[in-house]
Amino acid sequence: MTTDPKAIQPSELDQLPDRDPEETAEWQASLDAVTKAAGPHRAAYLMRRTLERAEGAGLALPKLLETDYVNTIPTSAEPAVDGDEAMEQRITAWNRWNAAAMVTRGSKHGVGGHIATFASAAWLYETGFNHFFKGKEGDGSGDQLYVQGHASPGIYARAFLDGRLSEEQLDNFRREAGGNGLPSYPHPRRLPWLWEFPTVSMGLGPISAIYQARFNRYLTSRGIKDLTDSHVWAFLGDGEMDEPESTTALTLAAREGLDNLTFVINCNLQRLDGPVRANFKIVQELEALFRGSGWNVIKSLWGTAWDELFQLDTTGALLRRLREVPDAQVQTYQTRDAAYIREDFFGKDPQLAEMAKLLSDDKILECFHYSRGGHESRKVYAAYKAALAHKGAPTVILAQTVKGHTLGRGFASKNANHQMKKLSVDEFKEMRDLLGLPIADSA
Repeated sequence: MTTDPKAIQPSELDQLPDRDPEETAEWQASLDAVTKAAGPHRAAYLMRRTLERAEGAGLALPKLLETDYVNTIPTSAEPAVDGDEAMEQRITAWNRWNAAAMVTRGSKHGVGGHIATFASAAWLYETGFNHFFKGKEGDGSGDQLYVQGHASPGIYARAFLDGRLSEEQLDNFRREAGGNGLPSYPHPRRLPWLWEFPTVSMGLGPISAIYQARFNRYLTSRGIKDLTDSHVWAFLGDGEMDEPESTTALTLAAREGLDNLTFVINCNLQRLDGPVRANFKIVQELEALFRGSGWNVIKSLWGTAWDELFQLDTTGALLRRLREVPDAQVQTYQTRDAAYIREDFFGKDPQLAEMAKLLSDDKILECFHYSRGGHESRKVYAAYKAALAHKGAPTVILAQTVKGHTLGRGFASKNANHQMKKLSVDEFKEMRDLLGLPIADSA
C-alpha cells in the first residue's frame, strides 16, 4: 500500500535530512495498512504506544499535550494506603457536616458563606492532612499551604474537630466586628495563628505559591535556611485558572525545576455562576496548558466504580465517548436518571449500548452521580504520592469532583450552588443519610 502524497501536508520535517527514505516509506505504509485494516483508533493506539516507548528510551521527541480522559495512575498501580480508612471516612463526614452547618447558621444573620466548594474538595484536603502535610514542629518550616478561599469552612470545621476552634467561634463565621469572628477567607492578618497566606482575590494563590517555592529554593541554596523538606501546596479551582495571575508564572516554575511545588486543581467543572467550559473540557485544556509549560501532570478523574466499565471496554469506545462529551453534558448526567444516561451517553455508540445492557441502573447512577477521583482517598493518595516522587519539575494534579457532593440532590452540580448559602431541614436529613451519620431527626 502506498500513501497518497496529496494527503500529506508540508511540515517542518521536510526540512530535515532523511538518511533512508525507503525505510521511512515502509513505516508510513505500515501505518496506512493498519489504519485500513483495523481502523483509525487502532492506528492511533499503536502510535501512542510507540511514542511512549520512544519517551522511555530517552528519544528527543515533542511530548503529547493531551492524554485520554482517564486517570493517569491505573488502579493496579495505586499504592497501599497506611492508616485507618474507616476512621478517616468518619472524620471527613463530620467535617463535611460541620462546615455545612456553620455556613447555614451564619446565613441566619445574612452573612452567607460557601458550602458547595468544600463539599467537592473535602478529600483533597483531608488526605493531605492525614498523610502528607508536614506541620511546623521541629525547625518551624514544615509545608506551606495555599488554601482555596471558598473552601475555608471545611478548614474551620477540621480545626473545630481538632479542638482549636470553639463552637462560639464557628457561630461567628463572617462576623468579625465583635473581635471573635472567623474571616470569610484565608488571611494571616485576620487570623494569624491559622492562616499563613492570603488566597483571595482569586488568582492570588497560584502565583504566590510559585514564588514561595522559588524563594524556598533561594534560601536553601544560599545557606540561609534549609527548606529541603518543605513542600508548597496550592489548592485551586478550575474556574480560578482563568485569572491571568493563575497562569502567568507557570513556565518560570518549570524552568526553575520547582519540584517542591504541587498545584491541586479541584475540577468540579463549575465556576461561580455556571460551567467553566460548557462546550469543551476544562481538564483537557488545563492538561495541555501545564504540559506545554513543562509541568508534570497527574489526572485523577474517575473513582473505583468506573473500574468495571473500563474492564468491559475492549474496543476503546468508552474512552472515545468520555473524551468527546463536553463538560456541560457531564453536569447534566449528574442530575438525570439512569434511563437518560443509557440513551444519551451509551446509546450513541452500538458497542456502548451493548455494554450498558450489562450494567444495572444503580451502577450507572453510582458512576455518573458520585464516583470521581477527587472523592476517593485512595485515588487522591496515589496522586499525592506520585507528585512528591516526581523530580525535576513542578506537578499539577487535576482532580475531578462534583460541586456540592454529598449535599443532596438540591445542591450537587446545580449551576446556582455556589450562591446557595444554607440547607433546609430536609436537605440536612438527606446529607446525614448520604454520609451515614448517627443524627436523630429531632436533633
